[in-house]
Amino acid sequence: MTDLNGLLPDLIALLDTATRENHVPGAAVAVSAGDQVIELATGVLNLNTGVTATPDSLFQIGSITKTLTATLTMQLVDAGLVDLDEPVRTYVPELAVSDREAAETVTVRQLLSHTSGLPGDVFTDFGRGDDAVLRYVEGLKDHEQMYEPGRMYSYCNAGYSVLGLMVQRIRELPSWEAVLREHLIAPLGLTHVAALAEEALLFRTAVGHLDDGKKVAPIWQLPRSAAPAGASTCARARDLLTFARMHMNGGLAQDGTRILSEESVAAMREQQVALPGSGNLLGTGWGLGFGLIDRPGGRVVGHNGGTIGQSSQMRFVPDEGVAFAVLTNGGDALPVFQAVERHVFGTLTGIEPQSPDTPPHSAVPVDAKSFLGSYANAGQRVDITQHDDGSLHATLTPQGALVALSGPDPEHKPLVGYTPVSLLDAEPERGMYMEYVIAEADERGRATHLLLGGRVHTRLSDAD
Repeated sequence: MTDLNGLLPDLIALLDTATRENHVPGAAVAVSAGDQVIELATGVLNLNTGVTATPDSLFQIGSITKTLTATLTMQLVDAGLVDLDEPVRTYVPELAVSDREAAETVTVRQLLSHTSGLPGDVFTDFGRGDDAVLRYVEGLKDHEQMYEPGRMYSYCNAGYSVLGLMVQRIRELPSWEAVLREHLIAPLGLTHVAALAEEALLFRTAVGHLDDGKKVAPIWQLPRSAAPAGASTCARARDLLTFARMHMNGGLAQDGTRILSEESVAAMREQQVALPGSGNLLGTGWGLGFGLIDRPGGRVVGHNGGTIGQSSQMRFVPDEGVAFAVLTNGGDALPVFQAVERHVFGTLTGIEPQSPDTPPHSAVPVDAKSFLGSYANAGQRVDITQHDDGSLHATLTPQGALVALSGPDPEHKPLVGYTPVSLLDAEPERGMYMEYVIAEADERGRATHLLLGGRVHTRLSDAD
């Protein structure tokens, strides 16, 4: 097996260059192969203080937290305390949305695989108390169900808060964070993980940066009500790999402690739903908590995370025992992730790295009428229009609690045809070109549901 220490010089140079070119203030990386682990860092944690990033630094891991919540859920399945195909109201009777039948039938499996149809980007703040998640779940009754459970995929933060309340209640502990500490952090021997801000203060911890990595974000964390979905959990890169290696080792911790059954480890990596679109940004399918990326050479498993000015990525290849994690605190993180992935996978595996979506040299012909109109979900409205010259454009307007987090100003984006059923940003934002995919269409071929950034947006009206 390759000696990972031999990778360090090239990886350090690559990370320094990629962060500098993409305005990322600071980053930390860990790579593992078999029993070997290397770690490195570059830049600063906070532009205001100039504190340097080190391998032991903590960054917010954002939605990678969902893989922790999913693992806590599967531990309950192992213990016979939860049935994946049982309605979640069996365990969380407070769950309610506008569609009573949907609330009564949505299952634990559907929450784990983002096929529940619950409103996704709901970030209502219910304070810092241990009851924040409970109050959040009770508050979902004021939101619309997007579609009947199991019909399609739509990335759903709200569903993971519901799962967080479920594991807290069944474990009879005061909070989701307490369950995380007792059932994952402690038995895995994780020493650099913090679930709350007051815990993060005990470590060398990053802050987020906005405006192309030039300004410290004025808000450090998302509301605690979204903690099980990824509001504030922080970790160093090495500790994320300890978690990933447990999954690659059939559910065993490094000291042999059984964290999860082999059956549950395998179930979490079984595809539950295929994702529409190219698969280059989100992946090709979703398991029980993990995103699945089928590439030439094998399957990659992982998750990304994003909070206010911080972005993260975790990937592992179970068949080859290779994993990496990248943590950043601002700027254009995606090119940094891609540079690390190309180097790690190219050196250590037979996996072909993920290719980013980029506009084609010649736009693919599309039927504009299929896309034109207005769409919305709990967090965003999308208006697709056509100018007199025939060009297509999107206006993205934040809605709900996201207005307070990202501001009320809409974004205006020119679009190009990408596939017969999708459009792509003509210009990148934070290193990404977003794909607008027809998730479902009516008998005339018009999109009834549009998938953007993994989230379904439901048609409101035709274009004027």
